[in-house]
Amino acid sequence: MRRLVVYLNGVRVGILSDTEDPTFVYDPDWLAAGPGYPLSRQLPLQVGVFSGRAVRAFFSGLLPEAEPRDRIAALLGVSGANDFAILERIGGDCAGAVSLLPEGQTLPPSQAGKLRWLKEAALASIVDRLPQHPLLAGEVGLRLSLAGAQVKLPVVLSEGDALSDPRIALPLDGTPSTHILKPEPARFPGLVANEAWCLNLAREVGLRVAGSHPRIIGRTPCLIVKRYDRAAAADGGVQRLHQEDFCQALGFPASRKYQQEGGPSLKDCFQLIREWSSLPVIDIRDFLDAVIFAALTGNADAHSKNFSFLYSGKERRLAPLYDQVCTLAWPELSKHLSMKIGTAATLAEVSPEHFHQLATSARLSWPMVRERLIDMADRVSEVCRRLDKSIGGEERAAAGLPCSVVKHRADRMRRLARKGL
Repeated sequence: MRRLVVYLNGVRVGILSDTEDPTFVYDPDWLAAGPGYPLSRQLPLQVGVFSGRAVRAFFSGLLPEAEPRDRIAALLGVSGANDFAILERIGGDCAGAVSLLPEGQTLPPSQAGKLRWLKEAALASIVDRLPQHPLLAGEVGLRLSLAGAQVKLPVVLSEGDALSDPRIALPLDGTPSTHILKPEPARFPGLVANEAWCLNLAREVGLRVAGSHPRIIGRTPCLIVKRYDRAAAADGGVQRLHQEDFCQALGFPASRKYQQEGGPSLKDCFQLIREWSSLPVIDIRDFLDAVIFAALTGNADAHSKNFSFLYSGKERRLAPLYDQVCTLAWPELSKHLSMKIGTAATLAEVSPEHFHQLATSARLSWPMVRERLIDMADRVSEVCRRLDKSIGGEERAAAGLPCSVVKHRADRMRRLARKGL
């Protein structure tokens, strides 16, 4: 039987076994002397063997989805349905603090910092190859995994992020990555500028978001996002921070990340925060702000894998936002909300009445929800007005960013909310 040793930030926490239904068991030393947090909410700290949905949801949630996953499986010569086989080959640097290594192999120390620095031509060549060779799976020294259906690559940036173009390296042999490089897909022109604009807007209105900056590599626009699940270690290296997305925490596989496909609802997410966050009052407020922001900015794709908890000792807090995109910029994309707001299933339907329904179902105070709805709409409208003046028409057109549309949505929501129900 093949087995993978599961590590959290370099510390052995348990064993994942390749049985007919994969199983996980915690290491006795982790249970006895660990820092006090589980690998997953679905895998509580206890003696015994875990199997079934809880194990599949967490570990499959570490892997890419859709076309990138199928291409990776083909490159590795394994079945696209075999989570264990794919993790065995690319699970060296995953989301959060998780690393997986075949039993008998030694995990390199994180401070080793083995890197392959890339010249611009080599970097451009990699970016061009990524759609056909996601995560550079199978290349010597690279065992990298990230969830999601978009092509991306974990990388390391040189110190001095203030530089316009800091050097970029590939992390080798278990070295933690520090950033995520996201090339623009050919079928969605303007996506990088769109996401950069939305992240900047979120930051300007006071939301906690991952740091990011756009960059042209070769001829491809890319977004480079600073990993919020990484921090400076005391020894000067990089420390991984454990995280778990809402799908994993609720026990749903990535294939069920959309509510209309049987995935979590906003009610489920608010209840999860209420039960699992160390500071639920603050995190419920921040999650509500994120839901309102997505509705105002025309983002129909704010699904449950786009929200996560960060673990620090026994504390579990809502992670900063990322993947903020105005999906209205592409008419061909679905307008159906990944999680309904009340009974509203599409962006066009959403009104204060639907937030009132959400407040009732999720056991939130309607006066609080209404106040935050009006306040967020005020802030989005004001920042949109300012940004609209500061960027040129060509930039807006290239990004597919109708500032006026977002501002109109915010103004309409604010006007309706102030009128009352």
